[in-house]
Amino acid sequence: MVRRPVAWIVALVLFAEALGVLAVNWFLGVVVDRQDMSLAGLDPDVMSVSSKAGGVAFGLYFGLCGLVALLVALRDRAPAGFGKVLLISAAVVHALLGAFAWGLIGWTAFLLMVVVLALIVLLLMTYDGRPEGPEPADAGAPVSPPAAPTAP
Repeated sequence: MVRRPVAWIVALVLFAEALGVLAVNWFLGVVVDRQDMSLAGLDPDVMSVSSKAGGVAFGLYFGLCGLVALLVALRDRAPAGFGKVLLISAAVVHALLGAFAWGLIGWTAFLLMVVVLALIVLLLMTYDGRPEGPEPADAGAPVSPPAAPTAP
């Protein structure tokens, strides 16, 4: 069974990514705040606060996705409802980030995003709706027809 280890790995990767995104955006906000320079006439305070707010928002988003993956790993059941939507949206976000990373950063960042995308898709695909429990003991036994009705 590869399902649980993949779910654990996805949870760890998403938690690490949440912390990384939060830390990088917070650092960028601090740098912009300390430089006191404007970019195209924008207020540096607004840029600093928006960078920090974006980091917190995306950090919470990836953290919530990691929590869903952690619950999948603990319960060994497929994500359902809102959790499944969150993981699908995280896969789409990683696909888009991978496309941007190829053009802006390089192939190593692209490869990292594709690996995370593949892990999320693998997590979603390994839980394909089959029953989770063991098969009943009488699963192979023939079924006898119902008794014929008797006349009164």
